[in-house]
Amino acid sequence: MAEEITVMNQNVRQKEKTPVRIEVIFENCKACDICVDICPQQVLAMRKEAAKWEGYVVEVINLEKCTRCMLCEVHCPDFAIKVF
Repeated sequence: MAEEITVMNQNVRQKEKTPVRIEVIFENCKACDICVDICPQQVLAMRKEAAKWEGYVVEVINLEKCTRCMLCEVHCPDFAIKVF
């Protein structure tokens, strides 16, 4: 039985993780702050943006901490965030 497990483990190919990419669609972001609040890893933050009438826009500040949970994308009411 131990031999079978060893053989099975050798045959399993591990996929290399592709780097996380988060796309923010600034035109859609209304600075509601939902994505910032819901992110368990504090990957996102709000920054001042004079060009937006809201005065703020979301930005990625800790990409390396992203676990691809996609909570930000799922909860964004304006589809302003895409996680790849």
